[in-house]
Amino acid sequence: MRKQLTTLFFGATAVLLSSCGGAKVQHDSKNELRASAYPLVTIDPYTSGWSFTDHLYDASTKHWTGKDLPLIGVAKVDGQSYRFMGDEDVELITLVETSEQAPWTGKYTTQKPAEGWQNLDFNDAAWKEGEGAFGTDNEPTAKTEWTTDYIWVRRIVDLPEDATQRKLYLNYSHDDDVIVYVNGVKVVDTGNACKKHVSAKLPAEALAALKPGKNLIAAYCYNRVGGALLDFGLSYEEEGQRSFEQTAQQISADVQPMQTLYKFACGPVNLDLTFTAPLFMDNLDLLSRPVNYISYEVTSNDGQSHDVELYFEAGPQWAVDMPVQPSIAESFTDDNLVFLKTGSRDQKVLAKKGDDVRIDWGYFYLAADREDSQCAIGNGQELRKNFCANKLDASKAEGRDRLALVRNLGNTKEAAGHLLIGYDDIYSIQYFGDNLRPYWNRNGNESIVSQFHKAEQEYDILMDKCTAFDNQLMREATEAGGRKYAELCALAYRQAISAHKLVEAPNKDLLFLSKENFSNGSIGTVDITYPSSPLFLIYNPELAKALMNHIFYYSESGKWNKPFAAHDVGTYPLANGQTYGGDMPVEESGNMLILAAAIAAVEGNADYAQKHWDVLTTWTDYLVENGLDPENQLCTDDFAGHFAHNANLSIKAILAIASYGYLADMQGKKDVAEKYTQKAKEMAVEWEKMANDGDHYRLTFDQPGTWSQKYNLVWDKLLNLQIFPETIAQVEIPYYLTKQNKYGLPLDNRENYTKTDWIMWTATLAPDKATFEQFIAPVHLYVNETTSRVPMSDWVFTDTPEQRGFQARSVVGGYFIKMLEGKLNK
Repeated sequence: MRKQLTTLFFGATAVLLSSCGGAKVQHDSKNELRASAYPLVTIDPYTSGWSFTDHLYDASTKHWTGKDLPLIGVAKVDGQSYRFMGDEDVELITLVETSEQAPWTGKYTTQKPAEGWQNLDFNDAAWKEGEGAFGTDNEPTAKTEWTTDYIWVRRIVDLPEDATQRKLYLNYSHDDDVIVYVNGVKVVDTGNACKKHVSAKLPAEALAALKPGKNLIAAYCYNRVGGALLDFGLSYEEEGQRSFEQTAQQISADVQPMQTLYKFACGPVNLDLTFTAPLFMDNLDLLSRPVNYISYEVTSNDGQSHDVELYFEAGPQWAVDMPVQPSIAESFTDDNLVFLKTGSRDQKVLAKKGDDVRIDWGYFYLAADREDSQCAIGNGQELRKNFCANKLDASKAEGRDRLALVRNLGNTKEAAGHLLIGYDDIYSIQYFGDNLRPYWNRNGNESIVSQFHKAEQEYDILMDKCTAFDNQLMREATEAGGRKYAELCALAYRQAISAHKLVEAPNKDLLFLSKENFSNGSIGTVDITYPSSPLFLIYNPELAKALMNHIFYYSESGKWNKPFAAHDVGTYPLANGQTYGGDMPVEESGNMLILAAAIAAVEGNADYAQKHWDVLTTWTDYLVENGLDPENQLCTDDFAGHFAHNANLSIKAILAIASYGYLADMQGKKDVAEKYTQKAKEMAVEWEKMANDGDHYRLTFDQPGTWSQKYNLVWDKLLNLQIFPETIAQVEIPYYLTKQNKYGLPLDNRENYTKTDWIMWTATLAPDKATFEQFIAPVHLYVNETTSRVPMSDWVFTDTPEQRGFQARSVVGGYFIKMLEGKLNK
């Protein structure tokens, strides 16, 4: 097995290397999937920039949390400016105050009202009156207590004569789902979300419905769980703040595994813009290099030469947690590169942890060839106006300086070039008290400037290698699971990798630490590692080990002394011990054992498991005692809550015990192998009796008439353990197809939501490619149509195109399980 996989892996590398000579490598085909969000800059959980809109210029680029990471791009052609990326920040003037600006009152009810409640002429005399905001006592702005599931609020506002002629914005904060109307016209419908201080431009229909005098803002909000909040007002944009009103025309957007490609028309020239992250997993120094590329190619579309300049601007938000934090900025040159740099003024390294938190130590950089480049730092509005006036300077902005870089392409019919964009986080992770540098500087002998120079020197060869890799991955994924499957894998690739940070532990262990994005912010979570692992098992099993090393160390060092595996080692980026509120004994122990067996299958030996044999034995014995019929506890789908007798969790325990037997056999421990393999087979027989519900198998052993996806069963197939009868999958797969909704197969009978990564695993149990594709098509449709414009969510509804929760998580690495099956079978 090891020889076969090694041949495949290095064969792929050979294809990449051979492609680098001669003509520039081109992509074979376009990804037709409309991404829920487009990856732009993907380095790690902190330096992560995305476009949440169909057109790159529709809104500011954002961090995966939804906070703005401003990155503006403008092409000036013969003196005309065309904005192709991002949006200008403008000052909004308050017109109707939110509760943080002034007291306001409205009518409200917590009982579903009659139709037409959102219209101005509705009779709300029976409604209560309360002061905004509405919410629970944990929200400091809440003035009227709201603790029920639903609330409807009507607020009459007086508008002056000229208000309807302005660019108006709805300002709102909410927890959770909110729908807001202006004079009966829907302006906002968030689905399941929780945000504060959002400004949404009123669409033309809503503006047309406004009139001088009395108007109505009406809002509905659904408090799903925990805290509740509803607050809203209006603001307007002062004229004359924008310099780049005219946008380019976006022709296409295309997400490939390592690259996102845009095509624009900017008047008489076309612009191709490509964002590239060279995330090659067989080169860890390159994988961890904190530098991405923004490439551009300009061609005349009328056969004439044109004067062309490209303007790029970045905000200090790339290097601070909150926009109000003061920053410093500078520019400098080094050899052939010009650099722009920004970072927080305080530089409190590794001082923060949490989920909805961005980095505020270290420094963000833009760089380019110094020839034909101009740069400036200062007030953003001045920089833009002065660029339009053919000069580039601005006054200082008191800790809010923007970075501006201009590339002068001259009078030309065609031109090409690139920028480099990156981040130096100085120290990345605190690991049981030790502050660890990023892997690229693990020995302290590198600098961020040296990394930029390496990236610049390797640009040509890496761009060709990235394109060749994209083509090969798409071909292999299409062969394995069809074109729609391949398009989902392309969108998953950078998301899965950049949700981790690569560092080296003091004992020289390689650590590839995940952040549990948009969930709870845990670091190194085992039940994030488990679904993420297929991607890394395919491309470099050393990274799969690096997903596990910290958990082995936690137990073997005595810092964790329970007889089962820990859930996590802290809250990102502080990995000092588990911070999650509850244990998942069967879940996490099963995950670690199965992945140890998967690594052995890929490598063709059990050397890694042998290093950790004592603790693997402890966890296995725990599962022998407690795994067949699990007590009331959480599994990886912890959002569904605690429950006992979980049939799918039991499968995991049984296959984990079988994995231990598999590993023992590879080490020549025949007696041990026979004992535990036989035990797993005996437990599987009992499982089949307890879970059998006629034409399918139950969610829990004690509840007839229930069902669930048995996605854990996939490892019996992939590792050829032969523990469960093949008839179980043969019964389940047709049954699942009867339960599919428009956007996917529900996780189980309790709710209409699902986990898209588990659908991939369940689909891999299918007997043929055609059946596999029947499960994939609804997931592809969801991503293509979702109204939740965020980096791919793995927890979504199956009856509506909305996320249920989670986004930008590494678990989409689990999409690659079908490709992993092909590697293992070969």
